[in-house]
Amino acid sequence: MLATGVAPAPDGRTPPRGYDAAQGPDRVAPGDRPRVQPRSELEIRWRQARNPPPPVVRAVLANIAVAAVGGVLLLLVDWLAGRGTLPKEWASLAPFVYVAVVVVSGSLLTYLWVELPTGRAGERRRSGWSAVLGFFASIPIVYLALVLIFQVIRPLLG
Repeated sequence: MLATGVAPAPDGRTPPRGYDAAQGPDRVAPGDRPRVQPRSELEIRWRQARNPPPPVVRAVLANIAVAAVGGVLLLLVDWLAGRGTLPKEWASLAPFVYVAVVVVSGSLLTYLWVELPTGRAGERRRSGWSAVLGFFASIPIVYLALVLIFQVIRPLLG
């Protein structure tokens, strides 16, 4: 027994200050806990942005991949319609088809890629919620992709 009246732990370490044997080894007496400063809203959001959940990352990556490939095809259709190789109606219809393809395929890819844990080792399952996650991730991505394609890249290409 130490001079403080607290027996050392089985591995020889000294228990933390405020250790109360009646409450158990993982508890500290209430008066000895350090006061924790609450985080600001900015700190909370910054931490969430640095540590996103893997399903969200997968949903965003799937939608970005589809939007990038589709964006190249959309620019190609626009360029070919501008040269007269394709009918002008195709250039008018292409953005609507692009949005539909990105939303549907992004949702499908997210459904296939994001599996829900079941609690059993090695067993996973899919859910419609994964597709909904992909759908909601696709809306801002397709909007930003259209802005990037038609307001930035197309003017740069002339």
